[in-house]
Amino acid sequence: MNKKIISGILISAVLVYLSFRGINFQDTFLHFKNIQLSYVAIFVAFTLLMQTIRSYRWGVILQPLQKIDQLSLFSVTAVGFLAIAAIPARLGELARPYLISKKSSIKMSSALGTIVVERVLDVFSVLIIAVVILMIMDLPSWMIKSSIILLLLMTTMLVCIVGLILRREKALQIINLILNKLPGKFAHNIDDLIHHFTDGFQVIINIKYLLYLFFLSAIIWLLDFAAIYTLLKAFNFALPVIASFVLLVVLVAGITIPTAPGYIGNWHFACILALTEIFPWGITKPEALSFAIVYHFLSMAIVVILGVTFLPFNKFSVSDMKKQVNKNNVNEDSKQQES
Repeated sequence: MNKKIISGILISAVLVYLSFRGINFQDTFLHFKNIQLSYVAIFVAFTLLMQTIRSYRWGVILQPLQKIDQLSLFSVTAVGFLAIAAIPARLGELARPYLISKKSSIKMSSALGTIVVERVLDVFSVLIIAVVILMIMDLPSWMIKSSIILLLLMTTMLVCIVGLILRREKALQIINLILNKLPGKFAHNIDDLIHHFTDGFQVIINIKYLLYLFFLSAIIWLLDFAAIYTLLKAFNFALPVIASFVLLVVLVAGITIPTAPGYIGNWHFACILALTEIFPWGITKPEALSFAIVYHFLSMAIVVILGVTFLPFNKFSVSDMKKQVNKNNVNEDSKQQES
């Protein structure tokens, strides 16, 4: 974990340097004065709507395990996204499974499985957007190769998940053959974790729910695209609509690599790369940096305000999340010994 934190901070520091290198800050700050606040308000509305639908979609994924009311889903999602942005090394990803397990009978490991389903849906949605862009525009070869590799990886993951659900006993037998080579207690804990983890995948085998989830995912990412396009309009950038899709894909790729809390550096460099380097859209680096700063600030401000608002109702700490994982493992291990 410490290595991930250090590598994330170092990468962010390098990207901050590259983003600000050779910048005339007077030119950058000058662009702030020309922002149209009416478009900013629309951007905020799109982002809030996207967050609401995202929390609702998570409820659909959780439904085979337990039906959760929308207010609780939105509350936990708000705090969870604050944790993802604030806690390094992606430990914040454990916040939502931990919090929902405290509010329901759903086990934390099962809830974690639903987060994996959510991520697979998101990546597939972004890849579909990328494929559409590839069909319309002549993108750099590295983007084409990256999209193809990621699509193959996600397809493989989805096939494995479906296989794990449809042929659960057979899949677990294969996994147990591997676990038998591990120390006894450790193998038991991993085995229990996998059993509960796969419970979070149950929604995938329901075709109606799965299609509905893809529909919701499409809406979420189209709202994200609309938010980006609206903010570009706030800066009076004369860009084609496709620029918003390109920026979205590059940004998603940029913040998936190790990063410091708040995606500092990664976010800014991705925006500059998409607006100035990939295509000759006529956007200067100071203009791109001013957009990146405002885009990052607004996005993080929404995450922080929502997270802090609901934090009193969803208190947690990293140590508590770790204790919960250990507690689940100990309880399941004792149950096995009793049986």
